[in-house]
Amino acid sequence: MKVKLGQAVKMFFGNSSFEMLFFEALSNSFDAEATKIGINIFIEAFNKPETLKLVIQDNGVGFDEKRYKKFSNLFDVEESSHKGLGRLVYLCYFDNIEVDSTFSNTKNRVFKFSQEFKEDDFVINEVSKRDNGTTFTMRNYALQRIAKTEYLQPKEIKKRILEEFYSRLFKLKQKKSNVEINIKTTIDGKEQSESLSSNEIPKLAFVELDSTLNLIDKFQLYYSIKEIDVNKTSLISAISVDNRTHKVDLIANENIPLGYELVFLLFSDYFTGKVDASRQNLTLSNKELQDVQQIFRKKVIELIEERIPKIKKNNSKIKEGLINLYPHLNGYFDTDKIGYIKRNEILRNAQEQFFKAQKEILEANHLTDEQFNKSLEISARALTEYILFRQLTIERLKASTNAESEADLHNLIASKGKEGRFEKSNFVNDIYKNNSWLLDDKFMTYEVTLSDREMSELVEFVVDGEEVQKDTDRPDFAFIFSNNPKENKPFDVVIVELKKRGLNHYDNLKAVLQLETRARNLMKYYDNKIQRIWYYGIIEFNEETELALSSDFTELYSSGKLYYNEKDVTISLKPKRTVPVGIFMWDIDAIVEDANARNSAFLNFIKSKFSTE
Repeated sequence: MKVKLGQAVKMFFGNSSFEMLFFEALSNSFDAEATKIGINIFIEAFNKPETLKLVIQDNGVGFDEKRYKKFSNLFDVEESSHKGLGRLVYLCYFDNIEVDSTFSNTKNRVFKFSQEFKEDDFVINEVSKRDNGTTFTMRNYALQRIAKTEYLQPKEIKKRILEEFYSRLFKLKQKKSNVEINIKTTIDGKEQSESLSSNEIPKLAFVELDSTLNLIDKFQLYYSIKEIDVNKTSLISAISVDNRTHKVDLIANENIPLGYELVFLLFSDYFTGKVDASRQNLTLSNKELQDVQQIFRKKVIELIEERIPKIKKNNSKIKEGLINLYPHLNGYFDTDKIGYIKRNEILRNAQEQFFKAQKEILEANHLTDEQFNKSLEISARALTEYILFRQLTIERLKASTNAESEADLHNLIASKGKEGRFEKSNFVNDIYKNNSWLLDDKFMTYEVTLSDREMSELVEFVVDGEEVQKDTDRPDFAFIFSNNPKENKPFDVVIVELKKRGLNHYDNLKAVLQLETRARNLMKYYDNKIQRIWYYGIIEFNEETELALSSDFTELYSSGKLYYNEKDVTISLKPKRTVPVGIFMWDIDAIVEDANARNSAFLNFIKSKFSTE
């Protein structure tokens, strides 16, 4: 052999998988006109890879002079559908490969194939007349472990062989040439077996595809749509390249109809030779593959909807569901693919189209009447996207449980800590991080939102330019709104304390004490710039908590539970000074219900404006 085998193995099969041993051996057996092929695997245990032995036998024509010469020289091929490299994959996994081949019915060639293989290192013996055939015996497994145990399981091997050679087995059946493949494993003394025959391939119908890909080569689709067990499903969708089937994604696993066995094979001379030397990857360009996928999928969808009418109905329901959930993307969905490709892919593609349309409008120097109308539509869609985001946030808060921490709930309302400062000047960039609208939409008019930030930072806004005493206490949320503190206009402050779900009434009522502490720290500035301060405690109500609150608090109107109490809070002792402070205690479920009522009304109105019917 003229090439250094060790280097060639690494170059062409560096990313191979064990199953390729079977694929290459079978391909060679098919080329040798074999009608019976046996795969026999022996191993003491999966954790003893050194004991692995693989024997592959066939009744092909054997290694006569011509075939042995081709085997001995890499790249020695007669047509572009052959690569002349397949046997190298054997050396990825085994150091010792013995070949025993009978040809011409009376001659037996024996040789070893290894990285030191030499073309003239073989023995030929004259034998009594017998059937031709070749046996490959592979020993001395070269790796440390078996990557996947299913590689040695007959059922999985049969499945993968069928997927790899479906088109070849189909062609053999067309020629009325039956090939039998028997697979047997002996693992820890226990035997398992499977068999596969070209006669098992179902009868496939035929249709020719219209294609603009190539004016010369025809595209022929062979297919079968067959009902099977109602709880089972099966799909093979592939193109045939050099007698191998290469999967083409046409229908996502989540969308394969239950109770059907589907086979779609696309043949064309256009695909001849369009695979790399290791046969692992197609050499079609991305554009070529997308074009093939498009014409292939279009015909497959047509055939499925013709043979399985309920699919079209189901897809209409899926489309309706997508529009209900994402009305702002209505008109951007690729409706022909709904129910076939992954739902997330449908959404992603629609979102990309929406972003592209937004970009075109935003980058336009001058808007034509058409662009102006489009800009109004896109603005409405963008607003709907935000309202949908709000609804998802409400649902997440609604679904929260005792298992979630206070920090989890806090971050749903607004990012905390380092990212927990939001100013009006950066409103657009922060709109998906600051969900203070959950408490009340008026809080979205904030000048500043501080989430889990020190009290002294809040005071700095109140007494702009004055020295502030350090106060590391951190209210959960502080909102400054109504006016900008820097403009010497009176403004409002809201202080919020949040507690996680599932606390007892003692821990819940700690929020009242915390709010009183915040009041002492802030009320001294009340006569300066602050015109109103609002104090909210957000807790999960239970019977004990409500009973404790009812002694001093008054229940107010809300979709849920909301209590209010005004009390005198001492803010200094010398002289003694007290100020009235109003505290609201709010049930977290009431917040959810109020926010949902506000958002749903808006969302339902917007949905009605995006109907394309």
